[in-house]
Amino acid sequence: MPELDFFSWMTSPAGWAALLTLSAMEIVLGIDNVVFISVLCAKLPPDKAERARKIGLAMALIFRVALLFTLTAIIRLTTPVVTILGQGFSWRDIILIAGGVFLIAKATHEIHNEIEGESGHDTKSRAARASFGLIVGQIAVIDLVFSVDSIITAVGMASDIGVMIAAVIIAVAVMYLAAGTVGRFIERHPTTKTLALSFLILIGVALCADGFGQHIPRGYIYTAMAFSAIVEILNIAARRGRGRRETGGGTVDPTVGGAMGGAPSRTAGLAEGVPRKER
Repeated sequence: MPELDFFSWMTSPAGWAALLTLSAMEIVLGIDNVVFISVLCAKLPPDKAERARKIGLAMALIFRVALLFTLTAIIRLTTPVVTILGQGFSWRDIILIAGGVFLIAKATHEIHNEIEGESGHDTKSRAARASFGLIVGQIAVIDLVFSVDSIITAVGMASDIGVMIAAVIIAVAVMYLAAGTVGRFIERHPTTKTLALSFLILIGVALCADGFGQHIPRGYIYTAMAFSAIVEILNIAARRGRGRRETGGGTVDPTVGGAMGGAPSRTAGLAEGVPRKER
């Protein structure tokens, strides 16, 4: 059971080492949260998206700190409460399975909308109609799921509640700095939204697997995500390079019919070769 002492760890090198280790782990676990918040906020107008992002991250911090102060209840969440076909399920397992199913269903629905290919006007209209309250509510649900997973991990890694609270605050601060950048990147490059939604399906499957007692090492998942993200960044850079080459190759001169800066057009050459008729 963690000790309810907030500052004693500051005088111990082991306490600082635990803070660094736990902060790194919480930041890694927060990647999922950031991706989900960024994808949902992309459906809102820019001013509302920024507000929803701040509210979502504030709720992530509040949920995590509140759960830390209910450590006894958190520890009991890992005790099996129901057995199905010989498999025991705790409240933690049930929460992870429900959250994983929600992520899979939400991401699949959003990918379906992307593939259907709505017109630009329809997309803007749908963004304008998106309910701010509904978006924030969905962020709150998934914040709670990720917070339970995050805090149970923290309880297993540290024994000082002060270290855990400090690590959570550091992780949420990093999430706050990263969320805006990730959100703007997704907004500027719409193709990355489908990639981010695919990540959410992968994360949802991992949560469900954890709930059924089949842990998938997060290193495999984050390595796959990083590789896919790098490939997409290279694709974006390649498209941008092709666009620059196409625009730099010359533009059509409507008065001559040739490419400006390039070789003269055949029409222009014939015109120059025809002698003028004297009057």
